[in-house]
Amino acid sequence: MTMDEIPFWADLLGSLLLISGGLLTLIGSLGLLRLPNLFARMHGVTLGNTLGLGCVLLASILIASIHAERFVFQEVLITLFMISTSPVTTILLMRSGIYRKRADTEKEPVSGQDTN
Repeated sequence: MTMDEIPFWADLLGSLLLISGGLLTLIGSLGLLRLPNLFARMHGVTLGNTLGLGCVLLASILIASIHAERFVFQEVLITLFMISTSPVTTILLMRSGIYRKRADTEKEPVSGQDTN
């Protein structure tokens, strides 16, 4: 099967999934610039980029499966890998942010106390 033989509905659905995945990733990445602190930034980037990656992988599964005339399993493995590693990475970054915030507040002198 050549790329010319992909049905119109699959081509349209794949294109819509790619466009929506790109927009979701862009919106999530813009959250990195717009949101005020680490915790809000992590939330925006994680949700936007995970949903964007999901849409791109769905489009890849659809087009690759139609092109190969069988279900393509590699994209499912990529999806499982991203679903399992992205939240763990986010949790570790949040923990380091909490630890750093706690360490910064412990270093600040309490008003009225002499630091000498």
